[in-house]
Amino acid sequence: MAGDAETADLAAAFRRDGVVCVRAALTAAEIAEAASGIDKVLASRGPLAQVASGTEDPGLFIEDFCRWQEIPEIERLARHSRLPAIAAALLETAQVRFYHDHVLVKESRTEQRTPWHQDQPYYNVDGRGVSAWIPVDPVPEAGCLELIAGSHRGPWLLPRAFLTNQARWFPEGSLRELPDVETDRAAYDIRRFELAPGDAIFFDFLTVHGAPGFPFTGRRRVLSLRYLAADARHAPRRWPTSPLFEGLDRELPAGAELDHPLFPVVWPV
Repeated sequence: MAGDAETADLAAAFRRDGVVCVRAALTAAEIAEAASGIDKVLASRGPLAQVASGTEDPGLFIEDFCRWQEIPEIERLARHSRLPAIAAALLETAQVRFYHDHVLVKESRTEQRTPWHQDQPYYNVDGRGVSAWIPVDPVPEAGCLELIAGSHRGPWLLPRAFLTNQARWFPEGSLRELPDVETDRAAYDIRRFELAPGDAIFFDFLTVHGAPGFPFTGRRRVLSLRYLAADARHAPRRWPTSPLFEGLDRELPAGAELDHPLFPVVWPV
């Protein structure tokens, strides 16, 4: 982690904005490791993998989840890089658990946008958490994840399926609708960055975010690693969560600490 003063500044910015960019969060060797892990995911997709772009899209948007237990590169980065220490500093928590990994790849010329959303309502946890969004390819600012600073203060907004816009999680009308950000982008404090491989955007689970397509000649391979603060608790839903932890409600009751092999303590070590 950075020096004490820089760490304090990052934590204060995260507390205020719900998003910070940490340059060179991974070393050159770790970037290569992350790229290797992502390529293994693409070569052998898991049961939670999905194509998130339409058949008419000239590019391709692929997502996959929860592969760390079978891909050593992802496990090592999630548990033994400096990412858990950064997460602990930003969350200002005495303990950090690893929640899950998420691989997101937009190939060259992908038009599919990632709609504006919060992550927290899709999850099976209550409490605080942070995502680290880490590209292994250069990302121009125009192709970067976009985040609305300050939106982490809430409220929870209705999650919808990205391609069909259906309310598949919380019932229709039970939460406030997401604002139509694209109609008046200037009304929001939107953060986005030009990123080098190994830079990381850390953002709160409640921070509203989205992403454009990737109309560039290169590709955008991203490894996103999610971490939980000590106050996080299991929150079984009446509907399938994303990602799906099938059967976990039979092992952990509602409100329980996430003391389970799926969610190892990664800080302190």
